[in-house]
Amino acid sequence: MSDHRPAGDPAGLRARWRGRRVTVAGLGVSGVPAARALRDLGAEVTVVNDGDDERARTQAAELDGTGVTVRLGDGATLPEGTELVVTAPGWGPGKPLFAAAAEAGVPVWGDVELAWQLRGPDAAPWLVVTGTNGKTTTVRMLAAILRAAGLRTEAVGNIGVSLLDAVLPDEDGREKYDVLAVELSSYQLHWAPSPRAHSAAVLNIAPDHLDWHGSMAAYTAAKGRAYEGNTVACVYNAADKATEDLVREADVVEGCRAVGFTLGTPGPSQLGVVEGILVDRAFVENRAAQAQELAEVADVNPPAPHNIANALAAAALARAYGVPARAVRDGLRAFRPDPHRIEHVTDIAGVAYVDDSKATNTHATEASLAAYDPIVWIAGGLAKGASFDELVARSAGRLRGAVLIGRDRALIAEALARHAPHVPVVDLDRTDTGAMPAAVRAAARLAETGDTVLLAPACASMDMFVNYNKRGEAFAEAVRALAAEHA
Repeated sequence: MSDHRPAGDPAGLRARWRGRRVTVAGLGVSGVPAARALRDLGAEVTVVNDGDDERARTQAAELDGTGVTVRLGDGATLPEGTELVVTAPGWGPGKPLFAAAAEAGVPVWGDVELAWQLRGPDAAPWLVVTGTNGKTTTVRMLAAILRAAGLRTEAVGNIGVSLLDAVLPDEDGREKYDVLAVELSSYQLHWAPSPRAHSAAVLNIAPDHLDWHGSMAAYTAAKGRAYEGNTVACVYNAADKATEDLVREADVVEGCRAVGFTLGTPGPSQLGVVEGILVDRAFVENRAAQAQELAEVADVNPPAPHNIANALAAAALARAYGVPARAVRDGLRAFRPDPHRIEHVTDIAGVAYVDDSKATNTHATEASLAAYDPIVWIAGGLAKGASFDELVARSAGRLRGAVLIGRDRALIAEALARHAPHVPVVDLDRTDTGAMPAAVRAAARLAETGDTVLLAPACASMDMFVNYNKRGEAFAEAVRALAAEHA
């Protein structure tokens, strides 16, 4: 990575970082760029990493010859003389390295905090998106809307382009972007006390990553950091009181407004839906009497209820930045969802097959199940301590049948027995990757014309697959094989 700072160094970064001893905790997608950026600014950088496997050695090789010291298999010891620790977001606060840093009075930053501190004087403002589910889709929608308005932008943060690369000016010292669409996870927010967004949205709050944060309160508080210091708008979900409560608790710049989004008819200072039209009653001259049409529900791809909510949140952030209504429509029409997010694979004998492998927790799965009726549900995997009773109780009326796979499938089977005893269940007693074709065939036998076979596992994938992408690919491949037999 080259030094992107101009010779004059108007931000004074070289002077601030030259000779500073920084320890980067963790290799990977954030650690390697952080080490390079800091070394380019003249810092003395040591990277420590718990693992010493082939992947770690490959990543360490990327830093060979750059002047960065790498210590593999030793992520617990604080290098002598460390003045700052920059951590990968996935490193939990209970790590011994951080206890050692606290004892030595050494601050700990995440990659997002580092990016904020390295911004130039004319840095692009941040439009931040967080929440338990829907972050990636919403931030990509937001970027598409901003591009439709003619703005230089990128989806960054927990997705896409490295946030560090995005905030550093180009070789001529010019800022690369006008505005950034920034996805932030709870991990990243925990380690980022300083960022102050132009506007931010918290999409929803549901139990997740509690083992990392230690409690629901700590997890919720981390999400709430997205609102701290907002200057124009705090966007919340009118159907999720926890998000509105976070707005009330936030310390924002005077004049910053609370803006809600709802799938119903919007009130003043809200965006919502009226007769199939997405409308804005927040960023209009007369909020009490006016509403601006933004797009049709049909412009949202796919038009599932939770995805319409994502579109409204993205539109609210874009409108807070001054984007015209036409750009909202054009951006939503141009947006294409990432794979494995309620992705329609094909229809076979009048049955739709949909891949939502990204639904790795109960909150995401409930939203997915709400989009279809009737459903043959393929579920299971690693439960991560989740309970499935509420999910099944709320969705029972939509289920034609269920096919269960994965290590913790018995937990879902028990919830189905308690709350949906009428639903036929196929329990596949296997956790190998070859279980997916069997699951698809079992689901096809349960389905009737007009049904949807939906992979929405409500669980993580690592008991059977490398990640949710591989799980979704296995589902799609099995569906295509079944379709070929019916051709």
